[in-house]
Amino acid sequence: MTRRFLLLSLASATAIFLAGCAAEPPAAPSEPPLHLYLLAGQSNMAGRGPVGDADSETHPRLLALKLDHGWGPASDPLHWDKPAIVGVGPGLAFGKAMAERSPGVRIGLIPAAVGGSSIRVWVPGGVHEQTNSRPWDDAVSRTFRVLALQGGELKGVIWHQGESDAKDFSEQYGGALADLIERMRHEFEAPDLPFVAAKLSSFWVESRPGGKTINEAIAKLPETVPLTAYVSGEGFEHKGDDVHLDSASARELGRRYAEAMSGLTAN
Repeated sequence: MTRRFLLLSLASATAIFLAGCAAEPPAAPSEPPLHLYLLAGQSNMAGRGPVGDADSETHPRLLALKLDHGWGPASDPLHWDKPAIVGVGPGLAFGKAMAERSPGVRIGLIPAAVGGSSIRVWVPGGVHEQTNSRPWDDAVSRTFRVLALQGGELKGVIWHQGESDAKDFSEQYGGALADLIERMRHEFEAPDLPFVAAKLSSFWVESRPGGKTINEAIAKLPETVPLTAYVSGEGFEHKGDDVHLDSASARELGRRYAEAMSGLTAN
């Protein structure tokens, strides 16, 4: 091997080495896409079921907005509308089910339910005096906060509400719900935002005629508003107060939400 060949080989190897040094370092692996879901309504969305060990178990791809506006692993209780009594709701089971159905993404939950709130205060500037909160304004601001800080895409809304309107607003409920959905889609510039509502639990409706009217309005929702669905309130048990779902029922409701939401987002 000649001296000239050795020098050329050394020069070539040096050039390759220097080129490698000058190249940009390999990019860090990107995180999976973030799919966000807004959890809205009143107490049976916020959750009032007793919290057990299983409700503290997190999922590696399931996150939630916290009381301090931080972002971290989701566990019950998700909501903080009434800290002294908040408990297990459908949100955590919904999120876990959506994560299992979508293995390539992260799921982010935005809690926004307010116990005792009427749909009549779920409007811009509306005030729920019992909790001194603004359900609509808070839900919108929390969602935009997460979108700004965490990125991702708002993929849907789950809604459980109506008990506070059964007595004196049941006839107007269907129109108010359709209006709420339209406002949400306009606010978030998402005209095809999927929306899933839950019927009021059958045990609650049995002795409250207005509840039946509200459930009829919810059942008609997919006929009148595109990309909406509803889930049944049948087969649930209350936690002893004839109002709030027990923990097992809340978890089952969450799984029903996930099935319905997946049906809307499949295409």
